[in-house]
Amino acid sequence: MPHLVVVGAGIVGLSTAWSAQRRGWKVTLVDRDFEGDRASHGNAGGIAVTECVPLSLAGMGLKPLRWLLDPLGPLAIRPVHALGLFSWSRALYKVSEPKNFARIGDALAALNRRALPDFETLLADIGLTADLHKRGALTVYETRKAFEEDKSSWQFKKDRGVRFRLVGVDELRELEPGLAPIFQQAVMAEDWAHINDPKRIVDVLRQHVQAQGAEFISGEAVSLLLDGRDAAAVQLGDGQTVRGDKVIVAAGAWSARLAKTIGERALLESERGYNTTLPHSATRLNREVIFAERMFVATPLSIGLRIGGAAEFAGLDAPANYKRSEALLELARRYLPSLDEHDAQQWMGNRPTTPDSLPVIGTSFKSDRVLYAFGHGHLGLTQAATTALLLGDLLEGRRPPVDLTPYSIKRFKGL
Repeated sequence: MPHLVVVGAGIVGLSTAWSAQRRGWKVTLVDRDFEGDRASHGNAGGIAVTECVPLSLAGMGLKPLRWLLDPLGPLAIRPVHALGLFSWSRALYKVSEPKNFARIGDALAALNRRALPDFETLLADIGLTADLHKRGALTVYETRKAFEEDKSSWQFKKDRGVRFRLVGVDELRELEPGLAPIFQQAVMAEDWAHINDPKRIVDVLRQHVQAQGAEFISGEAVSLLLDGRDAAAVQLGDGQTVRGDKVIVAAGAWSARLAKTIGERALLESERGYNTTLPHSATRLNREVIFAERMFVATPLSIGLRIGGAAEFAGLDAPANYKRSEALLELARRYLPSLDEHDAQQWMGNRPTTPDSLPVIGTSFKSDRVLYAFGHGHLGLTQAATTALLLGDLLEGRRPPVDLTPYSIKRFKGL
């Protein structure tokens, strides 16, 4: 039986383990803390299949500067980390070139078209089908002007197969009576879905792969080792070496550090996200709502109403600034009157984000014994099952149904 070592036990790492086991591989998972908090636990819970517009600051004028000048705005860069963002930021500006923007959108859409059915396959296998809710998602606008400014983005999505429809004021109030009556326009993304609780998915999936025979080794992976042509290994901080026929790096925002140990460069940043979950307010909404102008979301999970958003670039080691969670809650008060804020829970997580908005999926160019599955940014939950099934094809020596060239780590060479 071939042996696979997976570094990382978040939603992507566990999904790759699940996919490999279905193909007859023995799996060993390596993680610092299998039950500890991670980005997979605190996401907004959406299966965001419509999100194929790359991150770009082009055409925004002074808006990004105003965000940066607001210490609790939707975008923040801690001064001590700014210099370290130079290469990443330079690559980000290349995204806005029309040919790159369209190419990246196509690549995101290629993954997202498969995302929901692939995720449903995973949920069915681990007994959590009932945790998925196909109610779409609403993007709401306070002004018609803001909606008009977003029209090109909606057309970009439509060109890539995204289904949506316009929702007027009267229908919006019927769909979401808990919203304050200040919105002038809304758009329903019909194929969007959400789950009951991201942490529950991770926990049950972890238990499933362990029950199927996966070995769990606790420790910090510090380097990859290429043992000739027939094996690969992971070196842990305590000196232990974990060997396998192949290794998949799915360590989220920490993955680039491992790739670097075998001479491969990945432009990867921790785009720190914050949220506040209100356990007693889950019934205030019926589906995920995206507040367009304010750039935050609210999702009715089984564990409460989760209010999330913001992007903070501060590196992996800086302490959390939970004033950002408080600022999100303050925004929510404006649009969701009379929230029950008892037992509110704040959270911060490290989203692994590339400058071109594409994950890194595929084989190392140093050795076919090493594969990568990281850099999904806001779409880790959405794309995890699809990523896992595509890598499963590679493990079997088959050509995946999606061309993996756009997601190769090779694209960072020379940047």
